[in-house]
Amino acid sequence: MKIAVIGGGSTYTPELVKGFLELQGQLPLSELALMDIQPQRLEIVGDFCERIVEHAGAPFRITLTDNRREAIRGASYVITQLRVGFIPARREDEYLGKRHGLIGQETTGIGGMAKALRTIPVLLEITADMQALAPGAMLVNFTNPSGLVTEALTRYAPGVPAVGLCNSPITTKMGILAELEKAIGQSIDPARAELDSLGLNHLTWYRGFRVDGEDYWPQILSAYLQSLRSDPHPEWPPELIETLGMLPNSYLQYYYKTSEKLRAQENWPPSRAEQVLAIEAELLRQYADPALVSVPPDIMKRGGAWYSTLATRVINAHYNDLGQVEIVNVRQNGAVSDYPSDWVMELPCRIDRAGIHPLPAQPLPLACFGLVAQVKAYELLTVEAAVHGDRKAAYQALLAHPLGPEVPEIQAVLDDLLHTNRPYLPQFFA
Repeated sequence: MKIAVIGGGSTYTPELVKGFLELQGQLPLSELALMDIQPQRLEIVGDFCERIVEHAGAPFRITLTDNRREAIRGASYVITQLRVGFIPARREDEYLGKRHGLIGQETTGIGGMAKALRTIPVLLEITADMQALAPGAMLVNFTNPSGLVTEALTRYAPGVPAVGLCNSPITTKMGILAELEKAIGQSIDPARAELDSLGLNHLTWYRGFRVDGEDYWPQILSAYLQSLRSDPHPEWPPELIETLGMLPNSYLQYYYKTSEKLRAQENWPPSRAEQVLAIEAELLRQYADPALVSVPPDIMKRGGAWYSTLATRVINAHYNDLGQVEIVNVRQNGAVSDYPSDWVMELPCRIDRAGIHPLPAQPLPLACFGLVAQVKAYELLTVEAAVHGDRKAAYQALLAHPLGPEVPEIQAVLDDLLHTNRPYLPQFFA
């Protein structure tokens, strides 16, 4: 088996390699092809990955290339973890929001829209390469905004099976599991536990937790409410959690506590992108050490905990027909009967050789669905804008987004977005 990683020079890649090493004997992986257009990063990260694999007995080989088509050729799976414009473009996304008094964030609001407009055309080029050079291969996407990108792929590259990944659900699951283990005084195999979640990527609510089919949610919710009430600065108002009976994804802070997030932006620099630049420089310095043969602890500063676990579990479940359940982003296909079946949503899915199958799910409360519907409208409009270079669709996307500018400012914000990102948005300047 060959697996291609587009964006292989990412500082996440060594963690991904570690995940595949842990599946020795389960996946017949022979080649992990790392592709990147930044030669220096690819050399540093690639050499480090080769050392990790050699230290583990070389069960598969690492190949390095700057040629995307060669990386994809003959692959069974293609993992995308790229960033069009690199971290400096993320910094521009953040400060684009700040300039206009809006949320500046890489996946939420105006910054997420800018990133999607840059990213979707590139992902569609990758799917075209896959259809020509790796027919039948699955695209496993970690590129943000993951749900929005997956929405574009399902509509404009239906011939390529695609799934969008996010580490937030699996990180939440492992955190809840750790607390539950403390409460009951025994360890629990994560495979026995199921987290119930529904929404869009970075716009989900967690609403159930079972171990071997037994419901622990009332106990978990009660303990969380107790911790909130004893905290002088709680993450969420206890009455919000008590009213909903659910835990909001952390990204919902941008919607539920917008003023607080806007005030925090006033303390920039550093923004998160500027912090990441420093973290990555240090990680690359460590990776370049020829004596290093294991993933350093500092990788946790980069974020993305459990990403490699999720990515490799999805591939393993699909290849080996395991039928295991993971929370991923796919078209929901009627799993939530009250919602449009062609929406891409983030929800529990059973994964086997036949594909990724969303499990039947109860709809969200109206208080949550209203926000989901608004953001989904924005996503659908952003897809059209990205694919066709449609400025009217881009304008309407900003109009629809609950974190978008007021109507008198929409055109100025859109003009700023397009001007700032012009090198990456040829479709708008034909």
